[in-house]
Amino acid sequence: MKKAVIYINQFFAGIGGEEFADHKPEIREGLIGPALAVNTVLKNAEITHTIICGDNYMGSNTEDAIAQINEMLEGLEFDIFFAGPAFQAGRYGVACGTICKSVKEKFNVEVITSMHAENPGVDMFKKDMYIFSGGKSAAAMRKDAKKMAALGDKILDGETAFLADEFGFFKRGIRYQVWLEDGKPAADRAIEMLLKKVNGEPFVTELPIPKVDRVPIAAPVTDLSKVRVALVTTGGIVPVENPDRIQSASATRWGRYDIGNMERLEGGVFKTIHAGYDPAAADADPNVCVPVDAVRDYEKQGVIGKLDDYFYTTVGTGTTEAEAQRMAKEMIPFMKQDGVDAIIMTST
Repeated sequence: MKKAVIYINQFFAGIGGEEFADHKPEIREGLIGPALAVNTVLKNAEITHTIICGDNYMGSNTEDAIAQINEMLEGLEFDIFFAGPAFQAGRYGVACGTICKSVKEKFNVEVITSMHAENPGVDMFKKDMYIFSGGKSAAAMRKDAKKMAALGDKILDGETAFLADEFGFFKRGIRYQVWLEDGKPAADRAIEMLLKKVNGEPFVTELPIPKVDRVPIAAPVTDLSKVRVALVTTGGIVPVENPDRIQSASATRWGRYDIGNMERLEGGVFKTIHAGYDPAAADADPNVCVPVDAVRDYEKQGVIGKLDDYFYTTVGTGTTEAEAQRMAKEMIPFMKQDGVDAIIMTST
């Protein structure tokens, strides 16, 4: 029986939530949390060890975390490496992608993970590894684990060429030359597709061209001392009553709040409603997330022309790209109306 190792975060290891997100890497023998879900449906290998690391620790101490985990793996015998599933959790997805890429490069084994399509880890790592299109939450654990294990079994059987659409992982940009069973020449297939297109019938191209969403780079600010600067955050800083009822995750709402007469944001007047990080520091001093105090100082020193009278806020965790684009388009007319020249965007 071949052997496998899996990586999970502190939450799915049962250690704790945000208060334990700085948990340092550790390795445990046996099955912890999601390892059981994957191992149950894995036929050609057994998961012998579980690697655990806090999402914040991996994100803030990436090189150190990778070095520690690689050292843990040095003495182990394993034929394949799993991570997650990460669902829609952004930091977890990036952590899974980060460690998978490192393990693949250092130990020359295939790596498999799973994330929701909106997870930022998908675009960052889909060309480097097999990333399955997973569910939004842990409710999809069994389904996602089953897909990961199924591909793992085929890899361990010695298979090397897989169709992304058939198995359900994100396209990696790798093309394979295959012989079709019907032996139909390419010229005939091309004519058939052309006729279908002319007649408005559905067809599937054999050479899909990936769509690239390119955002033009804004022109540089040449003289900060003459511009009006607005503060925008995805850190969930709102008045304590949260008047716009912005959701703590998967946000579809945003807020615009007057700071024209404020030197700083006061704790107890403002707070964070963000569900993706420990709120203690931001609740005590909201300026650590929306730096009104620091930008006011720049305004007084003449470094910037003026801080806009309003700041804009929403929550980033779990929020889809489509909703983020919509909210941004709704904010922009207000900024144009106020004569905003530049934006400082803060997160968590």
